[in-house]
Amino acid sequence: MQLVAIVTHILRLPQRYTALLLSLLALLASCTESTTSHQAGTLPDSVTGIVQKGNTFTLTHQGQPYFIRGVCGQSRLARLHECGGNSIRIWDDSDADFILDQAQQNQLTVFLGLWIEREADGFDYYDEAKITRQFERIRKAVLKYRSHPALLMWCVGNEWTLDATNIRVFDEVNRIAAMIHELDPNHPVTTAVMQTTARPIWLIRDRCPAIDVLSLNVYAALHETGQLLQEGGWTKPYIISEYGPKGHWESDLTPWRTSIEPTSQEKYRFVRQNYEAYIASPPPNCLGAYLFLWGNKEEGTHTWYGCFDEQGHETPLVGLLQELWTKQLPVNKAPTIDGLLVDGRKTTGVSFPGTNSIHQARILVHDVDGDSLTYAWDIRTDLSNVYDLDKRSPPIRISGLIVGEHSADIRFTVPRRAGNYRLFANVYDTHNHVGTANLSFRVPGREVP
Repeated sequence: MQLVAIVTHILRLPQRYTALLLSLLALLASCTESTTSHQAGTLPDSVTGIVQKGNTFTLTHQGQPYFIRGVCGQSRLARLHECGGNSIRIWDDSDADFILDQAQQNQLTVFLGLWIEREADGFDYYDEAKITRQFERIRKAVLKYRSHPALLMWCVGNEWTLDATNIRVFDEVNRIAAMIHELDPNHPVTTAVMQTTARPIWLIRDRCPAIDVLSLNVYAALHETGQLLQEGGWTKPYIISEYGPKGHWESDLTPWRTSIEPTSQEKYRFVRQNYEAYIASPPPNCLGAYLFLWGNKEEGTHTWYGCFDEQGHETPLVGLLQELWTKQLPVNKAPTIDGLLVDGRKTTGVSFPGTNSIHQARILVHDVDGDSLTYAWDIRTDLSNVYDLDKRSPPIRISGLIVGEHSADIRFTVPRRAGNYRLFANVYDTHNHVGTANLSFRVPGREVP
């Protein structure tokens, strides 16, 4: 009523004053609205906040506490929602329009990556022209997506501290984060780094004050996260931006230095133990975590990280996430792999003495639901060693070497060409589940024509 009286009074003034006073009144009203819209309980639906109480931090979204039950990936989002997931992580904005819309339709949020170039890939942080182009690209992305209701937070870069020697990259990350805060005060800004030593943590702490949350990609060393954060002096909240089975670079090695991949059941046990110990009953400044990978990818091998195989069958990790997030057991579980025998013994790697030799293999498996099981085996080329991951050619599947490839027991012939190979075994039930195991083997000597 007071506002109506003021407007009425202004309209009675001489015309030369009316326009100016109405403009000032509109400005005052907008300022009042902006202030109240950021008070507790009146935030826009898409706003994400961080609340600190003592030494404890809580992430909020749409005004409610929001612990991240997330995965890395962008497919099968309806299935993720069914399992109790609430968020996905993507590393860049190349298809963000579609992904954000799909996430919104499935009641999920998006941890949206803004890719920054890495020194490890040859980017020069003394090149002002390149830095400016990168900054402007990110600025445009923030302007484009800042109002999307599925947006949870921004993530500046991924693992950019690896092999970084130019301290200016830290300053540039902070400059980008500060710019994001200016354009979008409604969503926190994080950056994702590989958990290695305390050094990148304290450099981010000292040189990147605009970063609200630290995100860590960590696999086998999740038990060391708390100590490393303490050594780095990090007192703000953090997110586990990638976790999962033990990484292929962290696993045990064969004598010829290829990675020994855990079976799907071993991955299940490892992820469960880590999640329950270091994420589920969260440390006071942990805001949640993203499992890598909700999908399928050739990294280490084509079966190492994915929650699904190449045909979309679910590995035991899918049912595990449902159990961890909802506290409800899946109606049906994936086959349980108990081991892989080669020539009658359990082994994780074999160097066969010669080419064209014939050997036997058996997959040991049981199904707790009593489902009938089917099998698929294949042999593929492998890395020369674990350190050649970035140099490798796509693995080649070699046909004609396996007899009985749809049985639990097979015979296989060693390839004629010298090199490193893997024998893969997949076991399927009747409910779209798969269990996996593989054997790394070597054929020594020179190439056989």
